[in-house]
Order: sequence, then structure tokens, then C-alpha cells
Amino acid sequence: MKIEQVYAFLDTLSPFELQEAWDNSGLIVGSMQDEVEQICLSLELDSEVLQQAPDKTLFITHHPLIFSALKRLDFTKYPANIIKALAKKECAALAMHTNIDKTHLNRYVVERILGLKVAKSSDFVCYFDTDMSFDELCTFVSEKFGIEHLKVVNGAQNIKRVAICTGSGGDLIGEIEAECFISGDLKYHHAVAAKENGLGLIDIGHFESERYFTGILEEYLKKFPLKVIIADSKNPFEYFHSKNSKN
Repeated sequence: MKIEQVYAFLDTLSPFELQEAWDNSGLIVGSMQDEVEQICLSLELDSEVLQQAPDKTLFITHHPLIFSALKRLDFTKYPANIIKALAKKECAALAMHTNIDKTHLNRYVVERILGLKVAKSSDFVCYFDTDMSFDELCTFVSEKFGIEHLKVVNGAQNIKRVAICTGSGGDLIGEIEAECFISGDLKYHHAVAAKENGLGLIDIGHFESERYFTGILEEYLKKFPLKVIIADSKNPFEYFHSKNSKN
């Protein structure tokens, strides 16, 4: 099957024209006329994911392999090392990033992971209603996402409406119309602003909030005339616990 056929299907599912101007979704490595024999879904495309897949694989990832302009290709460094390996294996790479954030990912997390109803949505943010204390909401989120330790800002005690943005949504804080905002990669200055403005924050991590990308696409590609596999994407961060720590 040619890549252009896969691309056309994905473009119907989540139009690439919806991506942000700064994004780089779409076909990144390869040609639309290339023939592929299987699809590999992954959050990222790294050396481990690439090595596990056979030749003539189309990798569909959430995060683009090439995000900003490359001024040189050093094949000993990422991402040039991946580009070289892709060419050698006659593989291709395609990304669905901010377009699928807007059309599927946030809604999927609210409805399928949290088991709640979307009250309203706007581009990168979905809202849902609840009636919990901040501590109760933190416990609920921790259990649903399977995250043992949450980084939080207790800005409001009575939570009626919650906003969520998968990935890195800290810069959207000023636009949030809710008592609590759930996202990843939240920074210190986001926490200060939220605390001052009475907005609760729950940081669930970038990887932890976007790891559902592969499951979304797998559902739509089940009847596709190509074998579809899911790579075991791993969080590049690890958590170190000192032997001298009392916690």
C-alpha cells in the first residue's frame, strides 16, 4: 500500500490543516508514492522503536521526528541518526500532533480514561463538570491515570468545573475558565500565577497524558488492509529515590 492512501485516511480522520503554524505534522520522512508493508504506532520515534520494526514500515507518531528547522545533519546525533536509519530500512515517518490534539486526544482522555462527559471544548482544552473537593479530585486523577505522585497547586477547594489539556498546556492558564486545570510540564511561574488567581493545578506529566495516542489510532486502523503494531513507548524520565530519603 502506498503512503498517500494512509495519509488520505488520516487526513479525513483528523485534518492536517488543523495543526498549529509552529507544528510539523504530516509526512516527515519518505515519499507519498512509497510502498509500506506495515504501520507502527508510537508516541515517539527513537532508536529502540525503530530497531524493533521490519523494513518498509510506516511509523505514525504523535510527536514529530523533526520539529524545528535543521541546519545540519550529524548522523551521530538525534534526530539525524533516526533519519539515516529510516532511509536505510526504507521506512517512513509521519506525525499527527496538534491536529489530533484538537480533534481526539483531549476528548478521549476525558471520556475514556476519566469516564466523564465533556461539558465543552475549545481547541486544546476540554472541560468537564464535577462536585469534589480539591483533595478528592487529586485522588480521583491519581487513580485514573495510575500516577502515584502528583505535583499540584491547591488554588481552590471546591471544584465544580475542570479544564484539561494533554501534553504541555501551561501557557494556556490565563485562558482557563474553571476552578482546576489538569495538564503536563507545568512550570514554577505557572504555579505562582495559578495560586494567586485561585486556580488549582494538577500536573500529570507530558508522557502520562499523551500515551493514549496509540490506542486512539489503533481503534480506527483495525480494519485497515495493513498490519498495525503498537510500539512500547517509554517515558525518557526516570524517578530516582535516594536510599537516605525518609519518604
